[in-house]
Amino acid sequence: MSDITSNLALPYILPAQAQKHVTHNEALQRLDAIVQLTIAGSLHEPPAEAEEGDCYWVLTPASGAFSGKGERLAFRQDDAWIFITPKTGWRAFDLTDNSTKIFSAGVWHDISMPSEAEVSSLGISTSADATNRLSLSSPASLFNHAGGDHRMKVNKAATGDTASLLFQSGWQGKAEMGLAGDDSFSIKVSGDDANWKTALAISPDGVVSMDHRPLARAARSAATLTIADDTVTGFHDLHALAGDFSLGTPLASGHGNGLVVPASGFYLIALGVTVLSATSHTVSLRRNDASTLAVATGPAGRWSAVAIASLSAGDILTLYHTGSAQLQFGLAATEVSIAML
Repeated sequence: MSDITSNLALPYILPAQAQKHVTHNEALQRLDAIVQLTIAGSLHEPPAEAEEGDCYWVLTPASGAFSGKGERLAFRQDDAWIFITPKTGWRAFDLTDNSTKIFSAGVWHDISMPSEAEVSSLGISTSADATNRLSLSSPASLFNHAGGDHRMKVNKAATGDTASLLFQSGWQGKAEMGLAGDDSFSIKVSGDDANWKTALAISPDGVVSMDHRPLARAARSAATLTIADDTVTGFHDLHALAGDFSLGTPLASGHGNGLVVPASGFYLIALGVTVLSATSHTVSLRRNDASTLAVATGPAGRWSAVAIASLSAGDILTLYHTGSAQLQFGLAATEVSIAML
């Protein structure tokens, strides 16, 4: 029979032993040291000041009172150091980084996560909750491939549910992409987290829709009019409309309203003019009564002009007439079609 226990090397009190209390006290010392083991730090030599009960991991090479005791635990008890060699599987709380360590292969390791685990929630550098069961607070995150590919899957239960990525600023939703309430892939944006607009939608058949892309087909109400030289005309009706094009205030000429551009960008513009009779007549599409964007001119007939122009939100588009002509106004007669590129 050995004089010590197998795992903790606690000394037995032997039958014929005198001063049995010495052995008992030594066993208590070891138990006090290794039960609820806490390591204050890792040192090559004893600290300048050590309190009773302090424990250190002795690094190699060791010196001073730690000489020859490398890779052992040093415990301060009764104004002296006792040294214990840990066994594989021992656990200790490391005060230097407030983590629990496990001893293996002569080194104290952080306790790793199991290779397979199931938890109800997980927070990484933050707290998870009942809704956000997986929460991460980090400057970045990386999802790397295993093999050649990597696919992220977001599943929903039914067509009317949502599977999407939501982008926030100050915890307010500003953009969302995915399957939001139907099976069309969409990109939605909001300025206030309450009112959302679908900037892009792609149906399961591959049809692309941009319902808020600025476009309009504008014309004056149907009429046959002789327009005098140096006259400005506008529009009464928007026969096609998207993206917040609108009619401005009435023109001083009494011929309709200006067409108000809703957003800055490049636009494709088509000007169509139906001339019944004319004498050196031109029709120009102008911006803010200043710059000319497109010009249509010619004798009696149907004339058109196409242009690409950079416009700013709030620009006013009107038609400027020179010469003398009788024009047919209205849809498919004298009109402007415009769409943001």
